[in-house]
Parts: sequence; structure tokens; C-alpha cells
Amino acid sequence: MMRWLTFLLALAGAAHLPADEPKNAAMPWDSQTFHKEAKPLPAGAVTSDWPRFLGPQDQPVSPETKLSKKLPASGPPLVWEVKKGSGYASPAIAGEKVLLFHRVENKETLDCLDSANGRRFWTRGYDITYKDRYGYSDGPRASPVIDGSRVYTYGVASRLSCVDLASGALVWEKDCAKEYGVPQYFFGTGATPLVQGDLLIVDMGGTDRTAVVAFDKATGAQKWVVKNDWNASYAAPIPATLQGKKRVLVFDGGEGESGKDSTGGLLSIDPATGTLDDTFFWRATRYTSVNAASPVLAGPNRVFVTQAYVDRGSPCNGGAMVELGGDMKFKTLWKNETLGCHFMTPVFHDGHLYAFSGEKEYACDLVCHEAATGKQLWKNRDSWDVTLPGGRKVSAGFKRGSLLRVDGAFLCLGEWGTLAWLDLSPTGMKKLASCDLFLSEHTWTLPAVSHGLLYVCQHQKDEITGAMPRLLCYDLRGE
Repeated sequence: MMRWLTFLLALAGAAHLPADEPKNAAMPWDSQTFHKEAKPLPAGAVTSDWPRFLGPQDQPVSPETKLSKKLPASGPPLVWEVKKGSGYASPAIAGEKVLLFHRVENKETLDCLDSANGRRFWTRGYDITYKDRYGYSDGPRASPVIDGSRVYTYGVASRLSCVDLASGALVWEKDCAKEYGVPQYFFGTGATPLVQGDLLIVDMGGTDRTAVVAFDKATGAQKWVVKNDWNASYAAPIPATLQGKKRVLVFDGGEGESGKDSTGGLLSIDPATGTLDDTFFWRATRYTSVNAASPVLAGPNRVFVTQAYVDRGSPCNGGAMVELGGDMKFKTLWKNETLGCHFMTPVFHDGHLYAFSGEKEYACDLVCHEAATGKQLWKNRDSWDVTLPGGRKVSAGFKRGSLLRVDGAFLCLGEWGTLAWLDLSPTGMKKLASCDLFLSEHTWTLPAVSHGLLYVCQHQKDEITGAMPRLLCYDLRGE
């Protein structure tokens, strides 16, 4: 009887699908608006997926080519948009699938969308009660990670999930707040996990000095634990090859015990065994400070770390370049307190570091530093006033923006929604084109570029049009 009932239910479900729609087709949904089909990819264009927060190279650099550098005042052609819930997670893209991780009402939700039109293949979610105690977003900070046929998410309340990319079915899940004693910290959990071989590596920051944990990515079984006193940060771990050896770099440093000195810095870990090579302390002494920019590989065996919180007399203001020697120990090469990034990961290009430096939005500069010496070559502050409907003025501009090196230039997304193509060199900044996509605070998420399409997250209401938070897909394909 049960077999017949299952068969009849399946027939009933299939009857609701149009005859020409396969069962796994993406379907229209209430939050989706389709605008215009993207142009075909130009001949010879190099394209790539965007499988995790910093993209395919684990740094804000994309291999894509033949992108349009034209930016009309209204912005590049908008292909589609979907309403998004709260959170600062960037999308992950593999082929035709776009993964959006956000909080919709009281559910932390993962939506799988069609890159061509924003239709939805599947959705899954779970209840969440997290409340940000500083009044920022109550949604996820860590971005989805796509690895082959699986997707991994790490929620704002430390829920670690593995789901099937094709169907959205749950493969395994862990409540790390309960299993590892991960506290809420300042802004919840925020470091995007890293897949390395058969491992899923998580910056945990749990009790009993459980700093970093590696899981079997297929089963969720724990493989190793790094013990250290430094709590989890908001910086995504990155892979590296140092002294010819595969390593994982974790930039720790989140909320510690009130009244005590802050702790945090760079860890070099052997992913095969979980052995900790060495640590490099780099964290503002201020209790209310965090490390949020990922480490940057800046030359053979060299790593740059940066944080924006400045304390007079502290030895750890701004940025520092370190080198991992043959003994697998860190050596400090230089420090520069004028290169302090809040949450943007700097771009290393042709021997120079390009970044937005500054803790506060009203005192943040676009800067260029020599990677060999740390010397600042130039800084630029681009801001302007915008009059809102009703007469109120706001100071807009790049502020604490994001930089993405792609197709021979730098794509910049400002903190209020300004998009620009920039030519950055050791001699200065040249603005090639710019437009305002919207006027919305907290545009803090690095944009993603995949297969000639640009994905931008708007996290707050558009002060001009009133449009609520969205994920927007633009056509950047050239001719």
C-alpha cells in the first residue's frame, strides 16, 4: 500500500509541472524580477566560477576577460534581481547555479538560483533566533562554499551545514555552538570555511582552546583540531604554498574576555596533520576590535596581514608583512600603521598593495603601498554629498569600499553603491568609468564576477528609490 501511495503522490506532483519543464528546472518565485537577457559571451572570453567568498584564487582577483568597461549613468544592463533578506554573505556561483545565503524572517535560508534569470532551483532553511547586540544585520556573514556536488554554509549562530548542490538535500550538519562551545562574539560567526582536499576547515574559536577544526567534508567527522588561545575572527582562511609546503593561513582575533588584553594574529597550519607551525601576534589592544581582512600572499613565502583598529602606543596598528622561513617560523619584515583595512582584503598586484585603509567610513582612503618596504606611495579620498528626497544630505563615495582586480583593471564597489572601473598603478589612481547602482549604506560585500556577469549585494534600503535589499545580477560581457 505504501509503495502505491508514494507512486500516486509522485504522479500528482509531476502533474503540476508543464510538459516541457524538467523536474529539476528553475522555477519563477515571488522575490524574483527578470529584466533583460545577457549578451552572449564574446569569442575567446576567459570565464570562471566563483565558488567562495574571495573567488577562485582565494584573493580578490578574477581571471575573467573581455568585460565591458562602459558604465552608463544608470549602470550596466541589469539582467535580474531578487529580494534578499538580512546578512552580509556574498553569493557563490558554479556554472548556472548561484547560491544566496541570507536570513528571511526567522529562517537562515539557502536559495539556489539560475544565473540566467534568477529563477529558483530549490530552497532550504532552518529556524534561527540570533540577535545582533550592536544593531547590525541579524543574518549570516560567512559566504556559501561550493565544492563539486556539495555546498557548505556556516551560519551566524555557528550552524555548519553540507547540502547537495543539485537538490538542496541535507547531507550532514553540526551545531558548533553546542558541540564546540562557540559563543556569539561581537557580530556572531563570520569566517567563511575553506575546503582543502578532503577537508573542510573552520575557524572555530570554541571553548577549551579549540581554535581551528578540520572536518571530513563528505561526512562531517572531525579530523583534527588546532589548540590556541586566539578566538575566531571574521577573516576567511586561505590556502598557501610556503617553503614548498601546503599550508592554511588563518587570521584569528575576535572577541575575548572583557577586561583582558585582546589576542589574535596569523596562524600557519599544516592541513595534512593540523600541526601549528607558528603564530604571529597582530591585533589591536582595544577590546572592541576584530580582525576581518583575510591574509594576503604578497611574494614568495611572504604574507601580509592588516587590521583597522588603532590604539596609541600599540605595536599592532595597521598592517604587517611577515615571511615564513625555512624553519617554518614567522619573521617580521615591516610594519605600517597607515595601512589598516577594516574588512576589505587588499589586492597584491605587480609588487604593490592596493586597499581601502581606515576604520571609519568618514576617514578611509584608497592607498597604494610598496609590498617590499611598506612605503605608502599615494592615497586618495573620493567622496561627495548627495541630496536625498526631502532635502537631507549624506556623504557618499567609495569610503570603505571593495576592490577586485579583473580584466586588466580594478573594479571598485563603494560603500554606498558606487561602481567604478579604476586604473591603479604606483603613480596614482585614474577613474575610467563610474556610476551609482543605488544609494544604500553598508555595501560591504565584495562583488562577484562569473561568466561575464556581475553580482552585487545591496544590504539596506535604497535611499533614492526606496528599493529594499536585493541581489542584483548585471551584464558585464563585452563585445
